[in-house]
Amino acid sequence: MSLPEIATRRRVTIGMVTLTFVLFGLIGLSDLKVNLLPDLSYPTLTVRTDYEGSAPAEIENLVTEPVEEALGVVKNVKRVHSISRTGESDVILEFAWGTDMDMAALDVRDKLDTLQLPLDAKKPLLLRFNPSTDPIVRVGLTSTQSNDADPAALKRLRRFADNELQKRLEPVAGVAAVKVGGGLEDEIEVAVDQHKLAQLGIDINTVTTRLKNENVNISGGSIDQGSQRYLVRTLNQFTNLQQMRDTLIKVDANNVPIRLKDIAQVYQGYKERDGVIRVDGREAIELAVYKQGDANTVSVAQAVHAELDKLGDSLPAGAKLTVLEDQSTFIRDALSEVRNDALIGGVLAILVIFFFLRHARSTFIVSLSLPVSLVATFFFMDRFGLSLNVMSLGGLALATGMVVDDSIVCSRTSRANASRGWASCRPRWRVLPKSAWP
Repeated sequence: MSLPEIATRRRVTIGMVTLTFVLFGLIGLSDLKVNLLPDLSYPTLTVRTDYEGSAPAEIENLVTEPVEEALGVVKNVKRVHSISRTGESDVILEFAWGTDMDMAALDVRDKLDTLQLPLDAKKPLLLRFNPSTDPIVRVGLTSTQSNDADPAALKRLRRFADNELQKRLEPVAGVAAVKVGGGLEDEIEVAVDQHKLAQLGIDINTVTTRLKNENVNISGGSIDQGSQRYLVRTLNQFTNLQQMRDTLIKVDANNVPIRLKDIAQVYQGYKERDGVIRVDGREAIELAVYKQGDANTVSVAQAVHAELDKLGDSLPAGAKLTVLEDQSTFIRDALSEVRNDALIGGVLAILVIFFFLRHARSTFIVSLSLPVSLVATFFFMDRFGLSLNVMSLGGLALATGMVVDDSIVCSRTSRANASRGWASCRPRWRVLPKSAWP
């Protein structure tokens, strides 16, 4: 029997199969990841080389141009452009679409291994652009009580973000990392008096070496005792500023010990900043939340918001958390617009079909085939590892037209066959008179 005949004669079987597809489709829909765009491999590679203390002109002549000449011959490279800034060189390689980026990265690394750069330049880093590596949520921590330029307030907020907020957000399901930026990061500063060094005949390298040797935390091997093995570590780290001040630097010819406090001032400071983050005109601390590669962007963002609501009571006095950016909001809005357009298109298609067919049963069959076919597709999307994004929803919206066309043909064929019976499709024989014989 053909498929239309099976569908007409075995209606209960077809109904159960349809219900099974809908059930599995709903299960697949609950497991689908929701992202803005599908997983794309952009054909770009960036070679970043750090050369501290060099001007842009030196970076261009000594680093950027040799890198461009070495990588310009890599297979499938369409365009090479570069950016030379103070202490850093970026060479961007654009490849043709469809290029195997893993093999292209290997070719670029092979070329970089044979490249001769200045000795002071660091090893080039190979970076790949991927929009999924952008933070999904950005949160700002500001103080509403103190002056925004108060160093004490900025250091206090930075410590709270490093010690509390970061540790509370990183264990959230689906979160890969939380990076903290802005504010004033704690740093122990040693201000050496050059005149005293010259008077005592001490070299600055001696001071640096002594500080490194007195602040160690290294492995000391292991000790086997019977059936047990003990790991040994050498712990000699500074725990407070006074220990650093009392560090012995040198013993002079008169056996007088010279300590760090005799030649330098040691105090609690902060690292040099290369940028300032402001929220509503006030300096702030930024927390950038990154999701795991296979995590659901919307669900992870919702879990982060739930954790932020719990943190509201534990904030310092006068501190306020503000969500600066949330990818899930844009994703939900974009998917909602595509979903609404698909629904409106399906409803208009059904109305047009009823206007031309003028038959309620045929129109009902066509309208029923739309949600059944779309929901069943979610099961196969889940099996093949696809995500629910703007592209996939747009494809489903376009596919509704094909489903409508096929449903109209099947509906008209079923009506015609049902009206005259399947027996009418069988060949009929009759005996011709001899006068009609050839």
